[in-house]
Amino acid sequence: MIEKCPNIKKDFENNEIKSWYNINTPGARSRKIDLLIGKQQQDGSPNLSELRICLENKSVITAHRNRDARYDDLNESLQVLHKEKPEAILLATVIVGTCDMVLNVPDRVKPFYKNKIEEFESSVVPRLSSGDESLLTEFAWAISNNRPKDPENTIKKFNELPKRESSHTHIEGYDFILQVPVSIDNIHPPELKRENTLGIDIDKEYEHMINHICKTYNARWHI
Repeated sequence: MIEKCPNIKKDFENNEIKSWYNINTPGARSRKIDLLIGKQQQDGSPNLSELRICLENKSVITAHRNRDARYDDLNESLQVLHKEKPEAILLATVIVGTCDMVLNVPDRVKPFYKNKIEEFESSVVPRLSSGDESLLTEFAWAISNNRPKDPENTIKKFNELPKRESSHTHIEGYDFILQVPVSIDNIHPPELKRENTLGIDIDKEYEHMINHICKTYNARWHI
């Protein structure tokens, strides 16, 4: 992104702006924002009144029933960040799983090894996403199934998040929301679903997002 946006690159090189990862956000139940870009305070922490770019990442992979909770997370972050700095470029990316079944590692497999974490790390972790289909039979009880319409319904849900035009900083809304269909089942190697039935051209949408960020950044801080 930086290489494609000369003014962002220049502001980093001139030390006008910095970036931070996983920063606590005020008023959001200690929730963290994945990426903040803006000016810093004297102690090196981000100056929340001088934010320029904020990015939140969410994923709905194993259980699409959690889409509502992830939607609420993004909506709450939006409200907090807009209150802090309406002019900040507010972005969200959502990884949408397309697999019919997923080996539920965080909720089922890993808890099974709670008293044998070393065994989990040595005998299970190296096999994940490696193509080792013996995991299917060994952990058949840990498979989560998704319904055929789940990815489509998840996309529709996140499309309901408020969005805004570049010039409408008074409106509480995301400047861009990128939804990315991905094949992730924790058994086979993950893969971007460039061919999908969801009507999403991943590469085109990514390029559109980068161009939108550059255009919006220039309009808000370099006119």
